Amino acid sequence: MRVISERRATFIRSTSPSPQPSPGVPGEGKTRASRMTTLGIDIGSSSVKAGLLRGTDVVGKIVRRALPTDYTAGRAEVKPDDLLTAVAGAVADLGSRVKRADAVGLSVMSPSWVAMDARGRALTPIVTHQDRRSVAEAHEIERRVGRAWHLRVAGLRPFPGGVASTTLAWFVKHEPRRLERADLAGNLNTFLHRAMTAARVTDPSNASFTGLYETIRLGGWSDVLIDAAGANRAWLPDVLEGDVIAGNVSREGARRFNLPAGLPVMTGVIDGSAIMLLAGAGVGQLVNSSGSTDVLALCTDRPRPHPQLLTRALGVGRRWLHVATIAAAGSSLNWAKDQLFADLPKAKFWKLVEEMATKKGESPVTFDPYLAGERTSVDQRRAAFTGLTLSTTRQDMLEAVIEALARASADRVPLLQSRGTKIRHNVFVSGGVQSGLADVLHRDWPGRWTFHAEDEATLRGLGALTPRPR
Repeated sequence: MRVISERRATFIRSTSPSPQPSPGVPGEGKTRASRMTTLGIDIGSSSVKAGLLRGTDVVGKIVRRALPTDYTAGRAEVKPDDLLTAVAGAVADLGSRVKRADAVGLSVMSPSWVAMDARGRALTPIVTHQDRRSVAEAHEIERRVGRAWHLRVAGLRPFPGGVASTTLAWFVKHEPRRLERADLAGNLNTFLHRAMTAARVTDPSNASFTGLYETIRLGGWSDVLIDAAGANRAWLPDVLEGDVIAGNVSREGARRFNLPAGLPVMTGVIDGSAIMLLAGAGVGQLVNSSGSTDVLALCTDRPRPHPQLLTRALGVGRRWLHVATIAAAGSSLNWAKDQLFADLPKAKFWKLVEEMATKKGESPVTFDPYLAGERTSVDQRRAAFTGLTLSTTRQDMLEAVIEALARASADRVPLLQSRGTKIRHNVFVSGGVQSGLADVLHRDWPGRWTFHAEDEATLRGLGALTPRPR
């Protein structure tokens, strides 16, 4: 245990069992989940991970395959063949142990939009949440349906790249020939199911991030939102809860992914939902996924959208998440290391960050922390230093970055509190959790908090799901 921010918060790396699911969350009270073995496949922005789970415990090793993303001119794209190769490689690395699995669980980054033809072949790149090409299309969608109506129905604004409808609208406008043979479109669990099982499915969490779904009442696809994006309703998959067996591995899927034919595959959920499931998905639970991007999510059973939040379905049961993000958190400090402290060994740099984070700075320099833009803004903001003079040092600039991140992180707490759900002060933390980063991001939170860190939460959360028939 270590205490940060003048003993106002406690940070614990937990070695005890994870919290159990709360009432109303599928799998609660069932013993089957602890006996069955789940093959978990977790797809993030930089890698694919796979491992066997007994309940939420990892059995044996976790394997990883790199997943490159191309960042060019405001775009963020993954090649579909690279994704399929990485998944197949990760499963192959587990070897014969895969035969022990009773079912497959999927957790995926989202949005991760891709259009497919009738045979399931990708017609477009996989466009991730970091893509920012579709600002004009986002404004056009809001003009067509109204900003307040979109927020009230979809639970969020059509943020460029961060909501897939804007990406879809961009392809409809700029590359319509790619979509001439489109038969199916969706995020990564849709793409993987089409390849593994031939099913046409998604879950409510991924449906929320399409921007085409009636998220607040879990009401299905919205014809109004579909029309506003210029989409075709026939492209959209069936929406099933994340723990439903959406299909079984086909013979073709078995050959491609090194899986046993007939193995049941659950619909799957967004990676952030998997973390919340590991935390128990209780109303008022906070989950902080801390790394390059910092994501703070509040679980609720009464969603109240806000224009500065991403409100989406959990993916199982009648639960929603209010999500507040810092698009460049750890990556801002990594940028400062590379650009300002290249001569300093990595360990010494993070020690410096940890030391500087223990007290509020008084540097005359300020920093706008938008190196990766802002996920809850249609028109993207840019990072900037102000107050620079000839006497400014690199320590002053690092202090400014630290202060900006601490302030941005703390400002999210009252925003989430304003949604009317009573927040528990026991926070579940996952991700990189470098010592210095945790000190920065949690330093200025108002009140007293306890932070429990869990390793491999996006993968292990899949073990909280008990497969059930379609």
